[in-house]
Amino acid sequence: MNHPLTFISNTARKPVFFVLLAWTLVLMAISQVINAPLVTTAAPSGIVSFELARTPANAQAIIASWDDRIQLFAAFGLGFDYLFMPSYAFVISLACLLALGRHKGRFASIGAWFGWGMFLAASLDAIENIGLWHSLLSPVSAPWPAVSFWCAAFKFALILLGIAYGLIGWILPRKIH
Repeated sequence: MNHPLTFISNTARKPVFFVLLAWTLVLMAISQVINAPLVTTAAPSGIVSFELARTPANAQAIIASWDDRIQLFAAFGLGFDYLFMPSYAFVISLACLLALGRHKGRFASIGAWFGWGMFLAASLDAIENIGLWHSLLSPVSAPWPAVSFWCAAFKFALILLGIAYGLIGWILPRKIH
């Protein structure tokens, strides 16, 4: 299986990675500002608590802890997340490509899977946000909190595995080709 970003030339990969990393970090900082008002007793991790609510009762308790102004922050953050999704997918996928380029064999072949996995994570994030929108804008009902929960759980797992792969690929000694 080929990595989804092999179309980026070997010489351009690192510069593109660092530009995308900087952009992604800027988007993360903006997301943190948007998320700050969402932190309540019912949502100690802000929007992440809402993503992981899992049941209509938990989701409703979180929404009830947000006044109308804070719910606007939540709605804006869900929309803003659609800008963040391709950014983190590309930067982590590119990190996997850079890591697999340093190694041969099984480690390198796994990197292609993780590269594709980042785009699956972004797709799950988009589906998760649809569920969160339904919960936020209408009476909370099944299955939306559960859909959001499972999409978020798999998204976070894929992202953490992709980051771990990229870091391990850089920490491990480079294999001579």
